[in-house]
Amino acid sequence: MTRLTRAEQQQRTHEHLLDAGRQVFLRRGFLAATVEEIAADAGYTRGAVYKHFGGKEGLWLAIIEAGADGHLQALRQALAAATSRDDVLAALSLPLDEDATKWSAAAAEVLAATAQQPETAVLIADIQRRHDDAVVALLAEHSGRLGLIPVLPLHQAVVMLGALGIGLALRQTVAPAGDPAAIHAHVLGTVFT
Repeated sequence: MTRLTRAEQQQRTHEHLLDAGRQVFLRRGFLAATVEEIAADAGYTRGAVYKHFGGKEGLWLAIIEAGADGHLQALRQALAAATSRDDVLAALSLPLDEDATKWSAAAAEVLAATAQQPETAVLIADIQRRHDDAVVALLAEHSGRLGLIPVLPLHQAVVMLGALGIGLALRQTVAPAGDPAAIHAHVLGTVFT
């Protein structure tokens, strides 16, 4: 068994805390989750969370940034392979599984909690803005390549579809009704002609 370098150990701790944080936020929500619980789930002390992320809010930011990066990578691959409007719509379709609905509920808690914390709100807004800008650039490239014409400016379409997706997922946690994925797909279908 080879011994890990200090940098490798720190990276492993960082990744374990990210994984544990995501699981605890999914299980308990943002407000009910504690640094102690996250650290314990990862097999560390609370000091590790503070050292790596500065606290619960910093851990949340790291998780959503990693999630945004993962989403962009998957979207980039799906759009690069797209050969039709239907492929583009499928790449943008909404996953509304149980984890997605729980994550939306936790995200709503974070937004409500950080409304009174301008420093954190600015950081969340920056991550969202960078993600939206990257999605807009991808859609512009591939809709142009495929001859698709959006019915509204792409930046507005991305914001609208994101808000709709979050709203539908959040509603599923409180009052499940109908087929939210079909609703999202229908609205999505009206964006590109």
